[in-house]
Formats: sequence, C-alpha cells, structure tokens
Amino acid sequence: MITILGKQDASAYWELRLQALQLHPEAFGTSYEQAIQTENPIKQSEDRLTSDHSITFGAFVNEKLIGIITILFTTADKMKHKAELVGMYVEKEYRHQGIGKQLILKAIQTARRKGSIEQINLTVVSSNVSAVHLYKSIGFEVYGVEKSALKFNGKYFDEDLMVIFL
Repeated sequence: MITILGKQDASAYWELRLQALQLHPEAFGTSYEQAIQTENPIKQSEDRLTSDHSITFGAFVNEKLIGIITILFTTADKMKHKAELVGMYVEKEYRHQGIGKQLILKAIQTARRKGSIEQINLTVVSSNVSAVHLYKSIGFEVYGVEKSALKFNGKYFDEDLMVIFL
C-alpha cells in the first residue's frame, strides 16, 4: 500500500532513512554519520513529513514501512513549475517487485494533480544501473551528468540528472 506519510510515521521514516544511508552511502548526499548527529531526529522527521513544500510517500507491507520517496515543490516564483524527487529507497528484500515504480508513479500523479507542475527532476548515481533503468522505464530522460557529484571514502560518484515533462 502506498500512502502519504504524516507525523505519526516519523519514527518509522527515520529508521528506514538511517537504513538507506547506512547500506547505500554512495546514493545519498547526507551521510549516516551526519544524520545520527541530528539533535532531535524524530522532530526533524515530523517537520519534513508535514512540510507545506514537500510530500513524502511510503510503501507499507503488513503495516511495516519498506519504501519511501519525497517530492519537493519549488517555491521560487520562476521555478514553481518544477518539482524534484529525492530520498528514494526500498528495502532490499522488497526490490524488483514494482514497489519503487509505484512510489514514483504516485509522486508523479500527485504532481500532475497539483496542476502547476510541468516537470520533475531527479539525480541518481550513474552506476546505479537498476535505478537508472527504473526511472527511464517511467519516462525520465538523462539531460546531463554531474561528474564527481558525490565523494565517499575517497571515491567519486557521478550522478545522472534526469527529467520528466508532465
């Protein structure tokens, strides 16, 4: 089941986010070490889940949160036509079951309903072939590559810049 996460989901969201950062440090701009230093992580998660400028969706299996994605809405006047997908993650044992695709499609559907969103951007580590394939299968196109976008343990990771026009 895919649903919009709210304040009541803050703890489960935080735990899943930590898992993502710990297991896939090359895929996120925030490090696990940086995240666990957050003074009040549950409050911060509550704030993120109740923001007026983003919506976070969660995938649940047997009432357990196993997947997340956030769509950020730009507030600057000249960029209000754009949104960005961030923080995509599905637990390993639930991958390749269409859950990630369902999360992305729900975010796109929500952006379309908003009416003012004309395009959605995202970045994905270029070497994450399965994620790049998933985004392309939905209609996202690569419009550029940021070389050495992330650096982890002395290794650089390029990121594909992708867009879908609604």
